[in-house]
Amino acid sequence: MEDQTQDARYAPPQSHVEDVQQPGQPQPGQLATRGKRFLAAMVDGGIAVGALWLLSMFTPYDIWSDDGLGLWTPRVTDTAVGIVLYLALHGYLLATRGQTIGKALFKIRIARPDGSKPSIGRILGLRESPLFLANIVPMLGQIFVLIDSLLIFRESRRCLHDQIADTVVLQA
Repeated sequence: MEDQTQDARYAPPQSHVEDVQQPGQPQPGQLATRGKRFLAAMVDGGIAVGALWLLSMFTPYDIWSDDGLGLWTPRVTDTAVGIVLYLALHGYLLATRGQTIGKALFKIRIARPDGSKPSIGRILGLRESPLFLANIVPMLGQIFVLIDSLLIFRESRRCLHDQIADTVVLQA
């Protein structure tokens, strides 16, 4: 008669494991895909354009008119309006969940590398302010945003603003 204890080594486990992720489902704490980050940014951009259009329709402020100043002339007022609009649209979600509207729709969030929620000061002061400051000069802002966006293709999937603020974007 053969020893059956030797065959038990190859038997499947008998315990039930509840934390096993189904294949194809993102795990919480996993880096967000580049595609989700891109789509979330496009949604946020579309919302901003819609809000600016409404602002120009119902107030004297009109960002769409040609002021004849060119692309290298600083525009502090336009940047200030952009910051106020950004905070009005996304401030609550950023402060409470580390998300913009687009990030919430695509179930991704801003986090520290250890997975914890960053403070609103870190998000606005380190992550967003370089973008706001660069956009005071329109052409400089466009160059900064291009370089910042292209850095997402690194293995770490972190843009320049993520590096500056020491943040990552994770699955929510």
